[in-house]
Amino acid sequence: MSEENAWRERIARFGRSLFERRLTMGSSGNISVRLDDGWLMTPTGSSLGDLDPARISRLDGQGRHTGGDRPTKETFLHQGMYRMRDDARAVVHLHSTHSVAVSCLDGIDPADVIPPLTAYYVMRVGTLPLVPYFPPGDQALGPAVEALAGRHHAVLLANHGPVVAGRSLEDAVYAMEELEETARLYLLLHDRPIHPLTPEQVAELKARFG
Repeated sequence: MSEENAWRERIARFGRSLFERRLTMGSSGNISVRLDDGWLMTPTGSSLGDLDPARISRLDGQGRHTGGDRPTKETFLHQGMYRMRDDARAVVHLHSTHSVAVSCLDGIDPADVIPPLTAYYVMRVGTLPLVPYFPPGDQALGPAVEALAGRHHAVLLANHGPVVAGRSLEDAVYAMEELEETARLYLLLHDRPIHPLTPEQVAELKARFG
């Protein structure tokens, strides 16, 4: 099996796992992987639970569609992340329930949407900024994500969902899972006093784990 075909199989496998655990529904959500000479992206209108590896979209180094089905109409979200993050090998975007719910809350801090509730959230997600609302498919979302991507590998689109980049496909998926689980915890605790990690504890984690 060629390296590209192996990536196609892995995208399909992770997509199915995310779908079966209801981290994405219907035809929502998309996954991409950066290759040496372009990208693989899940097709527009496809379900992550039923991806055909052979039909996953192929884009060349200039972002032109060269094979497979037409790529996700949210390609620009992924490209905004990749342009600003040389270390990003994969990007995952979902409409995961708890993360979307947090993105709809009034009064959240747009510079840091979820407080540092756990060490693993700090290690895998870090600081999560909120991208202002744009209608689905609005090309202005690309520059809005790009403006934050140089400092953050995860962002939350208002009334829409998270976008997460990783140094590997596994890293991106695991960070997305950690984000969704922490969003769920945040909603469970939302009306109660909380004790997030202190700035000193956060700084220690960042110094130790990067």
